[in-house]
Amino acid sequence: MSRKNLLSLGLDDHDRLNKELGGGIPRGSIVLVEGDYGAGKSAMSQRFSYGLCQEGTRITYLSTELTVRSFIDQMYSLSYDVTRPLLDEKLLFLHADLDAGASAFSGGSGDQDRKELLKRLMEAEVMWNTDVIIIDTFDAILRNDPTFEALVRNNDERQAALEIISFFREVISRGKIVVLTVDPSAVDDEAIGPFRSIADVFLELQMVEVGNDVRRQIAVKRFAGMGEQVGDVVGFSVRSGTGIVIESRSVA
Repeated sequence: MSRKNLLSLGLDDHDRLNKELGGGIPRGSIVLVEGDYGAGKSAMSQRFSYGLCQEGTRITYLSTELTVRSFIDQMYSLSYDVTRPLLDEKLLFLHADLDAGASAFSGGSGDQDRKELLKRLMEAEVMWNTDVIIIDTFDAILRNDPTFEALVRNNDERQAALEIISFFREVISRGKIVVLTVDPSAVDDEAIGPFRSIADVFLELQMVEVGNDVRRQIAVKRFAGMGEQVGDVVGFSVRSGTGIVIESRSVA
């Protein structure tokens, strides 16, 4: 694939992540980053956002866990200083305060604000104006949407998922990239299954016990439209003051 169709993850002098993932993410892709709690989903999506910003790509980052202050602090602790991208409006950060029943993409609050959460997310035009939209964590959005919850109770979660996927497909048809992080233990397989099936890039973050150590690795389940060869398994760690560090690679 032509490099013109790839959005580089940058930081080539800092780590090898961009190289290990074939030189970047193809435009017009849905990227699913799946992993249990502590597997490194947020750190990986933060690395994506910072590296993309350094390459001049405009990013929307929606977090269900971090406030603006904690996001800046977290990024700084990983050596990803996002102050300038935020000020230059290359990076739009949004916080979805789901515990309070409110979200950054709406001015409301309380029970009324929880109604049709996914619908309001999709209608927040400013969120989808950038080149890459990262939702961390997407499963929290699903679990806090009453309409989706009702469909799950009626075993209709696949239909609800397909409606969301239809919207994502329209977004990526304009050459944008949508990145979703998901904790598979937090949602039913029937709900997450359709997203696994349609993801152009599917990365599973795994924690593997080796002796007394627990090591993290990226298992590349799918990578459509890759640039250069992509590893099947890429070992990595998350280090304070450094960020993502690539440890090893293997190709089948």
